[in-house]
Amino acid sequence: MAVEELEKSMAATEIEDKREDDDDLEEGEIIDDNSNAGKPRKSIATTHPLENAWTFWFDNPTAKSKQAAWGSSIRPIYTFSTVEEFWSLYNNIRHPSKLGPGADFHCFKNKIEPKWEDPICANGGKWTVTFPRGKSDTSWLYTLLAMIGEQFDHGDEICGAVVNVRARQDKISIWTKNAANESAQLSIGKQWKMFLDYNETIGFIFHDDAKKHDRGAKNRYTC
Repeated sequence: MAVEELEKSMAATEIEDKREDDDDLEEGEIIDDNSNAGKPRKSIATTHPLENAWTFWFDNPTAKSKQAAWGSSIRPIYTFSTVEEFWSLYNNIRHPSKLGPGADFHCFKNKIEPKWEDPICANGGKWTVTFPRGKSDTSWLYTLLAMIGEQFDHGDEICGAVVNVRARQDKISIWTKNAANESAQLSIGKQWKMFLDYNETIGFIFHDDAKKHDRGAKNRYTC
């Protein structure tokens, strides 16, 4: 699976950094911990930049109200641009199974807001997969890794992803820029299912349709 390979490559960077430190030794030289006691250890800070910077956003269910405008309670949490920053954040934030019903957690390319009204999202749409409540953690991680690792053939079309935690189910959606580009959308949908090993049919909804018909919006594409 492509995403599993990405996980391995991210872990391999740490091994490679260790090898680079070892290469500084002369052939046959053995590190003498006692002789180096008390001496400052050489530190090499190595980071691995991502192609794009990404921002985590959180929509707190306790901050929502029926009177509030849609999206008014969404807040940016942190922007990251390296592999190391991503893992530092991911390992210290709550996963979907630990979030309360009504929570929405987003990861979007930096400077794109997770709102239909954002100019980059306005003409787009979304693919959505559903899971029983509390069963989306692994698929959420694989979705993030596929996006930030640029695993999609049409990655430039992707705005970001969101996991919606509800009382009975979790939903993960990938938002795209140009809903009318059918071939690009179908490619993204098919690759996403492959990354997640997801066998159910999924649908793509235009944001314009969702605005007009609310929950009655129909799928324009399926795969």
